[in-house]
Amino acid sequence: MLLVLALSKSMQTLIGQIDRIIYQNNGFFIAALKSGDKISAHYYESDVDHLINAAVTLKGFWEEHRQHGRTFKAHSLIVNQNELFFFLNRVVKGFTKKLTAELIEKYGTDGLVDILDNDIERLLEIKGMHEKRLLKLSSGWKQFRSMRLLGEFLAPFGVTPALLRLIAGALREVKDPIEAIKNNPYGLMRINGIGFKKADEIALNMGVKTDDDRRIQAAMEYTLSEYCDQEGNSCIEREALFHKLDQLLSLGHHDRYNEALDDRLREGSITLLPSLKLSPTRIYEAEKLLTDEFKRRGKSKNEPLSDDLERFLKTQSLKLGEQQYTALELINQGCGLIFLVGYAGTGKSTTAKALLDLLSTRYDPNLIMTCALSGIASQRIRERSGYQSATIQSLLVKFESQDTMPYKVILIDEASMINSLLFARLIAKIERDATVIIVGDDAQLPPIGAGSPLSDAIALNLAPTVMLTQIYRQRDDQAIALIANDIRRGIIPSYQDEYEDFTFIPVELSNRHALKNSLSSAEYEEAIHTQNHNLLAAVAEVTLQYLPQSREKLQTKQIREYLNAFQVISPMRGNTLGVDNLNLLLQNYFNPNPKKKIATFKGEFRLHDKVVHTKNENILSYTTESFKNGEDPSERRIFNGMCGLIFRLDEEEELCYVFYPNEELIVQYKYEQLSDFLNLSYALSVHKVQGMEYERVVMVMSFSHHIMLNTKLLYTALTRAKGHCIVIGESGAFESACRRLEQSKRSTVMQEIN
Repeated sequence: MLLVLALSKSMQTLIGQIDRIIYQNNGFFIAALKSGDKISAHYYESDVDHLINAAVTLKGFWEEHRQHGRTFKAHSLIVNQNELFFFLNRVVKGFTKKLTAELIEKYGTDGLVDILDNDIERLLEIKGMHEKRLLKLSSGWKQFRSMRLLGEFLAPFGVTPALLRLIAGALREVKDPIEAIKNNPYGLMRINGIGFKKADEIALNMGVKTDDDRRIQAAMEYTLSEYCDQEGNSCIEREALFHKLDQLLSLGHHDRYNEALDDRLREGSITLLPSLKLSPTRIYEAEKLLTDEFKRRGKSKNEPLSDDLERFLKTQSLKLGEQQYTALELINQGCGLIFLVGYAGTGKSTTAKALLDLLSTRYDPNLIMTCALSGIASQRIRERSGYQSATIQSLLVKFESQDTMPYKVILIDEASMINSLLFARLIAKIERDATVIIVGDDAQLPPIGAGSPLSDAIALNLAPTVMLTQIYRQRDDQAIALIANDIRRGIIPSYQDEYEDFTFIPVELSNRHALKNSLSSAEYEEAIHTQNHNLLAAVAEVTLQYLPQSREKLQTKQIREYLNAFQVISPMRGNTLGVDNLNLLLQNYFNPNPKKKIATFKGEFRLHDKVVHTKNENILSYTTESFKNGEDPSERRIFNGMCGLIFRLDEEEELCYVFYPNEELIVQYKYEQLSDFLNLSYALSVHKVQGMEYERVVMVMSFSHHIMLNTKLLYTALTRAKGHCIVIGESGAFESACRRLEQSKRSTVMQEIN
């Protein structure tokens, strides 16, 4: 009876001005009015913060909120002012209050909308308007118009404002994004940050049936992508694929899965292997090419280079070990491709330089190119070998329009990091008769992405391979290489001894296991909380010790040296000891009082922050020379993992400029792009620093990261340090990682077809 009475009550109206936002989450918010009344409502037109100081009319009911007391729960919210004025002034970038009022007065509401939609050049009639400002207004209006129409269409299907911005940005070049979504809502899953589950939620809300062909096909595409691109495999058993589809779709109709798979096999997007495993065709073709090319090039022979290797070594003042000499002999005999595989401290760089010097007796240095995945690794090869170097991606971009690159010798370094798709693109660009030297360390973490080409090629003996195992070190108190190689073999090293280049700082939680059994869950959580904060305090103490050295490099504008001087790394992104929280801590030490800063939903980006680019994307950028000369930017491919420094924040144009010293590029980001493309990089994950090298590395070691700790991860982390590696944390966690030999085996096409 009470329920009936409540429903029959007429809806009430409340008018007021919003003073402050108390709470907000995905469009829902609780706010205080200037009158002191509290309200709760949903708002999807733009950011909730835009409503501050806005006069609003609300329709709804008063209720007693358990936390905020008497609150008006609004079922509808209308902004009490000229709607166009509100959106132009509050939401669309570039429209000031004065300009907005002037435009509405001059053209009227409908007239202004027509001008903005169809003839924005007319705004040049306005005093003080110029082309640059007009371009900004036009861009802001188009973005707003697209978002508003999309928002009206998508809001009923559970799309939040943050998700709406993501979708609108990704579909900005699509002629009719609403129609595209209606035709196939699963196309949304190709947008970075959405994926199948969110697209599926939207599609089902739109009325798509659970057994719709589009749903099954999208789920199959997503499952294969996750299994390959995310987990590193390049093929899968049919039953394993169907089991994963069942987990995702809960249909249990293997006949429907078979139909969808047959369609994919017929159209050629999936390939059936002789073993009956299934592979995405793009990955199958990449690994087939790699297998064939490694075999062919490994068997090919060029003319011998020198009839007296000993004399060559004497002229170069080189003394090589037996394993290193074997590599030199293979290249001297004319071998077309060799794998030079070596663990930390085994002289890979020395051997690689000797091989290049030998080849330079025949080829002009301009015909010799070295390359690596990361900018730092590329820079390191250039410095150590003396030969030209580039990142793999920049080479592929540079020679995109040509069949092959004009080099007779290619050295590929840090090959353990390169996945099958990228490796295949690179190998396909190398001239058929060029000499190829592939250098790597298969004790490191496997590549991000599908396949494990280096490990597979070595295991399958696809081409001549030289394994460097003898460790060379300069002095007895240098231990990084020895400790890392013990870890590689699952041996706990003497890590608590004193060394010049390795330090373990213990921050222990005594009797962790006993505490877990004897304390209540709340007490144990408090003990862990205290332990984590003790560990953070130890990281802060070490940071303060080395901060002056880093700051001096920044003050003297040695940007590359500053970025590589001191790096904190952690196995994971999340939790108290993860990368995200460490970055917030370290930002306040390295950059506490910036002259300028910009707030984003990720947090602040400050002038002179260390940052890392996080997605492969074409973005407006400059060479250092073109920036100095005041030239216009051009679009270039900017790659995930590039590390740089924010050196300019243009508040008027809302542009952020980041200098990437290893690539010698300056990239221009719009403020609204920062959260999409940048993270702070005072702390980085171990996966992110693979291929990098730093003067001093601080590694966080805790049982909180137990799921990630293994020999490959720890080996990779320690070998990032050029001068000094400092491990801070729990000795038990360190020893556990040393014992946990990483045995995860990827299922690859290369293994299946050999």
